[in-house]
Amino acid sequence: MKRDTGTGLAEGEMTSFQWLAVGICVMLVMLDGFDVLVMAFTASSVAAEWQLNGAQLGFLFSAGLVGMAIGSLFLAPLADRWGRQAIILVCLVIITVGMALSALARSSIELGLLRALTGLGIGGMLASVGVITAEFASDKWRSTAVSLQATGYPIGATIGGTIAAVLLDLHGWRSVFVFGSLATALMIPVVLWRLPESLDFLLNRQPRGALKKANALLRQMHRPQLAQLPPRAAKLAGAPSTGVAGLFDARLRGATLLLWGAFFLLMFSFYFALSWTPKLLVSAGLSATQGVTGGVLLNVGGIAGGGIFGVLAARFGLRPLTASALVLTALALVVFGLCTDQLSAAFAAASAIGAFIFASMAGLYAFAPVIYPAAVRTTGLGWAIGVGRLGAVLGPFVAGLLLDRNWPAPHLYFIYALPLVAAAAAVLAMGRRGGVHAPSAAVASAH
Repeated sequence: MKRDTGTGLAEGEMTSFQWLAVGICVMLVMLDGFDVLVMAFTASSVAAEWQLNGAQLGFLFSAGLVGMAIGSLFLAPLADRWGRQAIILVCLVIITVGMALSALARSSIELGLLRALTGLGIGGMLASVGVITAEFASDKWRSTAVSLQATGYPIGATIGGTIAAVLLDLHGWRSVFVFGSLATALMIPVVLWRLPESLDFLLNRQPRGALKKANALLRQMHRPQLAQLPPRAAKLAGAPSTGVAGLFDARLRGATLLLWGAFFLLMFSFYFALSWTPKLLVSAGLSATQGVTGGVLLNVGGIAGGGIFGVLAARFGLRPLTASALVLTALALVVFGLCTDQLSAAFAAASAIGAFIFASMAGLYAFAPVIYPAAVRTTGLGWAIGVGRLGAVLGPFVAGLLLDRNWPAPHLYFIYALPLVAAAAAVLAMGRRGGVHAPSAAVASAH
């Protein structure tokens, strides 16, 4: 991520203002963690009320992910035109409405459609959140900040899962969606109050009042103010195209394809593990409470894994760290498949899966902002996430079909380990084949 605007944002220590922006982004990503787990933790109750089979449950798991894919592909890129903060606010409204209406669903079809609506908001928001995190971080702390932001997912899933377990016992599955709607609505004033518009967006897109807004941000970050706006990136010689076409500029094409492949393969296995683990533990003979506990432990491991990855990313290469995390996730899935009927061993393996799989996700999220220039940064991350969500849609759904055909649950974990090894190969190829091109210190560390 090259910054040559004279703001000094790439160098120096990060201020409390910058860390606060990162903290709010963590809170926003927590909504994604809760949203996915809300279906996983309510699946047994929903299935019992409407007498659903495995394929129908797979549809409910995948419906939200379809919405996320659409949001990432088509809603997120609007942030490169209208601003990161504006799109985040629009998406928060969509999520709030989707969650609230889900609590009133009268059939699995209605719930599936409302899950897709909620997913639309989540998918549209995540790319902007990831980009704002990267853009307010210095070169030294960028990979760490993005990795810490990614830990919001397991934090939200852990806290949300714990609350969901209580609400399920006291008020039934619909109350869990009501809680999700209220929690999302509370983030709207927080974003309006404290999450600033991206400085890179203001300097690159230059909307009305951009200089004044940019200097206000620079003052809060104790950086030199600008006398005038820099030349727009689109006017600079050799600048890449904007929009989706810009992702296939000669300098970015290889990185784009490899990043898409890695996201697809990771999310294919990632969402299988998150969505099905609680129910498969119950099917293996554990109680419903123990199944929920297994899902929570997976996310507790994710908090530790994402946090440790963030610390390591400040010192070691992003590429080998991410590839190693992917391979270790594959091994953890195999171990889990071997011990699903052994309580303590299954819980330990679930924690390991969480630690490594969330570290892998944090690594991929950290790659995108250093690959793409500001003009296509949210589009680039949005499309990478969107392609990944297509894998996320297929992962849980394919598992449901296989279970309906009497595949043993442990064998699924062996199968879903294979895409993670392929994703590790894509990450390693990203460096060897020149997939990372952005001229910045962060990219140098990726190699």
